[in-house]
Amino acid sequence: MTAVLGALIALLPAPALADALVDNVEGVALDREGRVVRFTGLLLTPDGKVVRLLRRDEKRPDRLDWRADMRGRVMIPGMIDAHGHVMDLGFRALSLDLSGTTSLADAGARIAAYAAANGARAWLTGGGWNQEVWKLGRYPTAAELDTLVAGKPVWLSRADGHAGWANSAAMRAAGITARTPTPAGGRIEKDARGNPTGVFVDAAMALIEKHVPAATPRDRNAAFLKAQDLLLSSGITATADMGTTGEDWLTYRRMGDAGALRVRIMGYASGVEVALAVGGTGPTPWLYGDRLRLGGIKLYADGALGSRGAWLKAPYADAPGNTGLPFLTDAQLLNLMSRGAMDGWQLAVHAIGDRANAQVLGAIEELAPTYTGDRRWRIEHAQIVDPADIARFGRNGVIASMQPVHESSDWRMAEARLGPTRLAGAYAWTSMLRAGSRLAFGSDYPVESPSPFVNWAVAFTRTDAQGQPIGGWRLEEAVSRDIAWKAFTSDAAYAGFAEEKFGGLTPGLRADFLIVDRDPTLASPEALRQTRVLETWVGGEKVWEQR
Repeated sequence: MTAVLGALIALLPAPALADALVDNVEGVALDREGRVVRFTGLLLTPDGKVVRLLRRDEKRPDRLDWRADMRGRVMIPGMIDAHGHVMDLGFRALSLDLSGTTSLADAGARIAAYAAANGARAWLTGGGWNQEVWKLGRYPTAAELDTLVAGKPVWLSRADGHAGWANSAAMRAAGITARTPTPAGGRIEKDARGNPTGVFVDAAMALIEKHVPAATPRDRNAAFLKAQDLLLSSGITATADMGTTGEDWLTYRRMGDAGALRVRIMGYASGVEVALAVGGTGPTPWLYGDRLRLGGIKLYADGALGSRGAWLKAPYADAPGNTGLPFLTDAQLLNLMSRGAMDGWQLAVHAIGDRANAQVLGAIEELAPTYTGDRRWRIEHAQIVDPADIARFGRNGVIASMQPVHESSDWRMAEARLGPTRLAGAYAWTSMLRAGSRLAFGSDYPVESPSPFVNWAVAFTRTDAQGQPIGGWRLEEAVSRDIAWKAFTSDAAYAGFAEEKFGGLTPGLRADFLIVDRDPTLASPEALRQTRVLETWVGGEKVWEQR
C-alpha cells in the first residue's frame, strides 16, 4: 500500500515553488538565438540564477522567499563591457580629469585649480587630454605646463593612455635630457634642436612613470570602489579588465574577501609574468560567486591612432615617413603568445593599425595548428584593418573586440591620419561579421565613457552625440540594434569564456539585470544615449540604486 501511495504521489504535478520573483516589469531581453523576448516577471533561485521568464498571463508561484514589485518599470539584462580598464577608471576619477576639456586653455584652468587644491601632493597626476579635441594641431608642451605648475612634477596621460604630458619638473625628476635614448616601441617628442618637449609616447611613457610615487593599498581600494560605482551606475554588471596587474589582482581579492566585490571582472593579465604569478599553471577558477577570474593575457602589438603610434602598412597621410610603432617583433609576439597558450591562457592582443592586425593574424595562423581546441583568440580594437586581411578573422574564430564609440570619436582623425583611399577596413563591424568573426563590444573606459547606451546607439547609427556626420560615417559598416545589443551581452560574455555563467536572462545564468527609465529597443538613437539606470542587480541582489 505504501509503495502504491508513493508511486501515485510521484505522478502528481510538482507544486509551484520558487525562491524569489521580480515581478510587474516591462521586461525585454534576447534569447540564446539573439531574438527579442518580452516578459513581465523573472523567477530566481536561492543563489541568484534565472529559473525562467514569465509572461503576463502566466500564474505566479504561491510560495516565495521574497518578491520585488518593479511597478511596471523596464527590465533589461545587465550590460557587459568587453574591453575596459577598471583601476584606471577609478584612478582617473580620483585625480585630475581632463576628459571634458575642449581647448588647451580649458585644460589649463582645470590644471591650475587642481594644483591649488592639492598642494600637499608630491606629484600632480591625471589624464584625459586630447590635442585633437582641442584642435591644437600639435602636442602640448612642458613649457605650457610650467606656466601653470612649475615647482612640482606633473604627469598627465593622453585620453587613450598611449602618451603622457610632463612638465619640466617631472622630466628633471626622471633625469630626462636631450641625450636620453628613445626606448623600443616608444617615442620622445623633441624640438628642432633635439630637446624633449614634454610628451612621451607609448613605451617612452615608462621613463616618467617609474618615478611617479606608487599608489598605496588604501589608494587602490578607494580607486576600485570608485570605479565599481561608476560601472554599476552606468549599467555595467560585468567587464573585461584589460591589463590586470599583480597589484590590481590583489585589490580585487581584498574586495572579494571583504564582501565588497559587486561587479563581475574577467581579468586579462598585463603580460605573461603576471599571469604565471597569479595563476601558476593556468587560468584561475571563478571566485566569489562568479565575480572574478583571471583567464587571459593582454599583449600589445602597437600604439594608438591619435598619437600616431598605430602601426600601419603605409605611412600616415598627415605624417609622411612615419608608419607608427611596432611593439614586438614577429618572433617576440609568437613566443609570448605560445608561452601563454601552452598553459591554457586566452590571448588578447591590442592591434589598431593595419600592419599590427596583420602581424597578430599571422601569429594566430602559425599557432592555431599547435594549440587546438576552443582558444577564442582575441584582437583588441581591430580599428584599421586592410580589407584583404578581414577574411582572416573568420578562419580561426578570432574575436574582434571593438569599441563603437571610438568610431564616433575618431572618424575625422581617421580621415586625416589615413587619407580617403585607406578607410575601407576602418571600424569595419559588419565586414567582421560577414567574415565569420564574432563581435564583442566595449568602451575602452576611461578612454571613453563606460556608458553602454552611448556605445549601443553609435553601433547602429555611426554618428556622434551631435548626429554627425549626417547619415552616419561609412554606414555600410553599421550593425543592427539587436546585433549590437548581443555584442554587449551574450557575445561579450562568450569572448571571456563566461557564456555559461552570465550574459543574459536565460535559465541557469546568473540573474544580472537593470531597471532603466525607457525601453532601449524602442528608443530613438538620441533617446537611447540618454537612458538612465535606476537600479542594478547582480546575481539577484540589488547592488546599486539611483539616489
